[in-house]
Amino acid sequence: MNDRVVMPIWMFGVFIVIMNTTMFNVSIPSIIQELNITADLGSWIISSYSIGYALSTVIYSRLSDSIPLRKLLLVGLTILGLSSVIGVFAHDFSMLLAVRILQSAGAGTMAGLGLVMASRYIPYNRRGRAIAMISTGSAMAFGFGPIIGGVIGEYIGYNGLFAVTCLILFVLPVLMKLLPKEEPKPSQFDVTGAVLTIINAASLLIAVMQRSVYWFIGSVISIVVHAWYLKTVKKETFINPKLFSTKNYSKLTLIGFCVLVLNLGNLFLMPLALANLSHESTLTIGLTIAPGAILSALLGRFVGRWIDRYGNVRFLLMGHAILAIVLAVFSFAIEVSPMVILCGYLLFSPSFSATLSSLNNETSNILPKQLIGSGMGLMQLIQFFGGSMSVAVCGLILTTQKSVPLGLAYEHVYRVLLVVCLLSLAVSVWYKLSASRAEKLVQATA
Repeated sequence: MNDRVVMPIWMFGVFIVIMNTTMFNVSIPSIIQELNITADLGSWIISSYSIGYALSTVIYSRLSDSIPLRKLLLVGLTILGLSSVIGVFAHDFSMLLAVRILQSAGAGTMAGLGLVMASRYIPYNRRGRAIAMISTGSAMAFGFGPIIGGVIGEYIGYNGLFAVTCLILFVLPVLMKLLPKEEPKPSQFDVTGAVLTIINAASLLIAVMQRSVYWFIGSVISIVVHAWYLKTVKKETFINPKLFSTKNYSKLTLIGFCVLVLNLGNLFLMPLALANLSHESTLTIGLTIAPGAILSALLGRFVGRWIDRYGNVRFLLMGHAILAIVLAVFSFAIEVSPMVILCGYLLFSPSFSATLSSLNNETSNILPKQLIGSGMGLMQLIQFFGGSMSVAVCGLILTTQKSVPLGLAYEHVYRVLLVVCLLSLAVSVWYKLSASRAEKLVQATA
């Protein structure tokens, strides 16, 4: 497989898929008004896609252990593309919600299978730059999505957003031609485990998003049942318990959770701060965030090469350090000027991309080949759950500070994110020390 050709095309596919979330964020107010629905119902247009995307990511990754990547890609992108075509003609809430759920069922192919493909077919000495391109596609989508969504929503309407996602149908035949052919591998798919995983993740995400005690209790019960199932069943399960016996995998998943908390929390807070503190328009907000995304895209190619040359852990630590500095500045100066956000995100976005790329590359390196599909899929699910939970918690913290001056309220939330960043940095240092000890032990026994 020629990764120098495949990865830029894959990056564009990731860009389309992730932007399908960020475009709709800025159009929710107009959708609520046009369809005459409540804000709670309107929020499901975003949250239903988020939940489905997270779950489909881990399912496609897990299926890749036995089903060829090309077949999974064909199914996933066809579902995403055709549902987007239907969305162009969706003019009531029920149809719109159904289309978003269908989209999410296919969208998980790009993120989940991208990491599996890179881990399976790209040599380790070039894998860093390949994974960096996937992260670059995500960063570009987070930056450009609000701008594109705002322009299309204002001049065409929300149905025009679906037309953008239809572009994935042009990516599909190109990737089908370029990806290597694989033979199916004998494997028994654990349907019960997959259903339990879906119930676990969906109920917990809904509990956080809706702030529901009942959903939380139901989620805890489902997790207990799943844990009992993993202990008692003898066959290979959907969530492979062997993953957690893989040295340092749990540390890396915790870091992945924290990193996505930082990114999605910051992307949620920046537009609100610009709108409520500086009274900027939707287009101006997008233009303030875009330079960081553009810089991240420009640096992505070089960051991948640097990761391959100097190692994952070094960039994991450097990225965390820069993220912590930016969050510390936002914690005390977010209301000073929009330029603080613009300059801060110029540092934040490339640092996040480098951190996530090095994290995913390191994870693919420590996993045994037979566990790459399930391991990378679970990592993606945990990361996306962290991002979804971050948005809900940041919103909750803001809501509970009605008596606090608005600027100070935003600074308080950024201080919470700073604490999460420092925790993630501490775990990264712990991982480095643990990996160094293991390496010295191997050298000593050799």
